Amino acid sequence: MPDFSDQRTRMVQRYRRAGYIKTEAMAQAVQRVPREEFMDPSYAEYAYVDQPFPIPGDGRQTISAPYMYPIFYEPLDLKEGDRVLEVGAGSGYGAALARELVGPPGLVVSIEINPTTHRFAVENLKRTGYEDVVLVLGDGSLGYPEEAPYDAVCVTAACPSIPQPLIDQLESPGRLMAPVGGSYSLYGQDLVCLEKDVEGRITMGTLMKVSYVPLTGEYGYPRRGRG
Repeated sequence: MPDFSDQRTRMVQRYRRAGYIKTEAMAQAVQRVPREEFMDPSYAEYAYVDQPFPIPGDGRQTISAPYMYPIFYEPLDLKEGDRVLEVGAGSGYGAALARELVGPPGLVVSIEINPTTHRFAVENLKRTGYEDVVLVLGDGSLGYPEEAPYDAVCVTAACPSIPQPLIDQLESPGRLMAPVGGSYSLYGQDLVCLEKDVEGRITMGTLMKVSYVPLTGEYGYPRRGRG
């Protein structure tokens, strides 16, 4: 595979100027993780283009545009030693970035409901040296209580509302990011940051409009038929 390090460096510089990357920790994480290794091979040459691309699955799964990862992760303020739950593993790229941010003392659990996509993420993370990510095949809307509580939760699919199991599994204090709203709407969803304080009280704020595929599972949207 060609060397993409220069493209990666230019992307980091571009995102710093745009304000997507705000911290040195985020810049270093994006610089370290080879995004091209998480792309479908057919699209690897476009790894540093600012748009989403298809990945193996049921025809809806994508690797998000690269700027969306710092948009999600910067408000979570991930620190070394944090425990993170990602709902929707996708390509595994987001889990790799989170692993860089929380460091060796931390933990990243990522859940993927689609078996083909899950397999793709497993292969990508293993090939790039992130085997210690706990990658679960299952219903992400239920969370993963086996490793709870989590300092941060990141939901990478559109929710009708934030699933209660994810709120329950969030540490006090802790933060959760999720797209909330109509999954099939032309207007996208609200990117919501939920905060739980030390006493368990919840506050929520909307950061921006985004467009994500629907969350499926018990607390997600029903699957649409095809044809």
